[in-house]
This record gives sequence, C-alpha cells and structure tokens, in this order.
Amino acid sequence: MSAQPVVLDVDTGIDDACALLLAALHPGLDLVGVTCVGGNAPLPDVVRNTLTVLEAAGRRDVPVAAGAPRPLLEEPVDARHVHGADGMGDLRLTPPTMGLDPRSAVALLRDLIDVHADSGQPLTVVPLAPMTNIALLARTHPEIFARIGRIVFMGGGAMVSNATAAAEFNVFHDPEATAIVLDACTEHSVPVTMYGLDVFYAPTVTAQEGAGLRALGTRVGDLAGGLIDFACGRFATDTATIGDAGAVAILLAPDAVRLQRLPVRVELSGTWTRGRTIVDLRDWAGDMEHDPHGPAPAVVDVALELDGTAIAALWLRTVRGEL
Repeated sequence: MSAQPVVLDVDTGIDDACALLLAALHPGLDLVGVTCVGGNAPLPDVVRNTLTVLEAAGRRDVPVAAGAPRPLLEEPVDARHVHGADGMGDLRLTPPTMGLDPRSAVALLRDLIDVHADSGQPLTVVPLAPMTNIALLARTHPEIFARIGRIVFMGGGAMVSNATAAAEFNVFHDPEATAIVLDACTEHSVPVTMYGLDVFYAPTVTAQEGAGLRALGTRVGDLAGGLIDFACGRFATDTATIGDAGAVAILLAPDAVRLQRLPVRVELSGTWTRGRTIVDLRDWAGDMEHDPHGPAPAVVDVALELDGTAIAALWLRTVRGEL
C-alpha cells in the first residue's frame, strides 16, 4: 500500500519532536509538510526546534512554514516549565541550516490539501498544538478545508485535564480555535479524531531505552534519547511519555486505539471551565427533554483507550531504523 500523506501542525516541544521523528521516518507515512504555531514555546523557538528535528531525521525535503505566534483572542502562554527553556529539552543541539518555506502556514496547508485532494489521496491533517493555524484555514479558505481527508488532533480529554482543573493545554491555549475547527468539520463533513489526555500518557519509553537510543551513535538516536533523558530528569521518573507521537502512531496502528463516536463541545465562557472539551458520554437512550442544550453538533471519534506498549514499541522500532 502507498504511504499515507500527512501534514503535522506543531508547537514543537519534547513530544511534538517524538511525533515528528515518527512521521518523518516511518515508511507508512508520507510527511508532505509541517506548519508551526506558538504554544509549548514562542513561535521562533518552535520553528527552530522543528527544523532541527527534520534535519536530524534527514528530511530537508519537507517544507516547514511559520504560522500564528499567538491565539486568536487570548494572550499567549507557554509550557517551558515542562519542555525546557528552549522548548525542546535544552539539549544544546547544533542550530539547523535548513530554511523555512516562504509561504505562511495557512498558505502551505491550503496548497498541500488542494494538491492531494486532486491526486486522489486526501491529506490527513494532524494538529499536535493549539489549533490556531487550522482555524484560520477554516475561516479564510473554507472550500479548501472541506477537501481535508481527515483531522486527527491531540487535544482535550473526556475525563482528564492538565493546564487547569478543567482543560488540556492545547485547547486551553486557544479554545476558540478548537471550537471553530470542530464547527468546520461538522459543516464540511470532515472526519475528526480527538486524541486527548485520556490516552496521551499511555505510550512510555524507559530511561534505559532512551540510553539505548543514544548508544546508536546516530543523529536521530542522540536526539530521541536526549529527549527521553530530559523528560525523565524533569519529572524524576524512569519513564517518559512520548505523548503526541501516539496521535501519529494510530494512523499506522489503528487497532491499538479504541475510539468512540461522541458529541463534543468546547467551553468558551465558563469561569472555572474555559477550554474544557465537553465530551458527552451519555447514551441518549432516555428522555432528555430537560436538557436545554441537546447533543453537540460535532460528533467526534474520541480516543478512550490505547495499547501504550504497542505504540511505544512502534516508535522505538522506527527511531532505531528497524522497519
């Protein structure tokens, strides 16, 4: 079978870097582009980190475009307390020499989606960051958005949160953007999968496995092993989640995830709950006339369970070059 064409939208921190390595190196995926957005780190750091990962993976052919430096409405925040001062583990890597694509993120997305829709292989868009770029695409080029084959986004959670007691970081950072994208998916019948915090932490790599990657003596091994080592040190544990990489991995191993089609809304105005993904887990079998809201228009394939061991093994084989 031919490789699946994908584009990643990233705010490259540690787990985005793990996801980029998987998408760039696995023969089952055709990484045709990457777009960058401010999130885990400010946009200039995200761009540098993204180019560094692709260069280490030998993928200078992949166009990379810079996008939104901040959310649609909110002031930007970052997660450098998790990802390091540079946003990617403070590994003191050699600065990349490959350059940015001259197009904006929205323009690159527009062009890639259009050409792949015409080729008969619709593009899968994988946002692993606040969805500001994707929302801007939906608003400025709705006819192109409608040609997306599928969206698989890392964000939200049915029962788990992290940025606040109610909200996951990517959605919390730009909740309006996520709401716009879900509305656009509903309007244009674009299939959408939510890979949220309910499964995010399941695939883990041990410190020993990270050391084994560094022992390979390759640029990819040094980078991947360094990321695992930093994450273990930051949280004083002997395992590190590869987080976002799981959202890419389920494209390759769909049997490793249990999805359930559920109505999903984004809370935009709650004092304590702004940015929460309201995943409706009711079966709607009874009389719901007392509910003034009814089910959400957006029906999403929500990831609720994941074989983390299988996903981590897939990532390790890919990074080691064992495929």
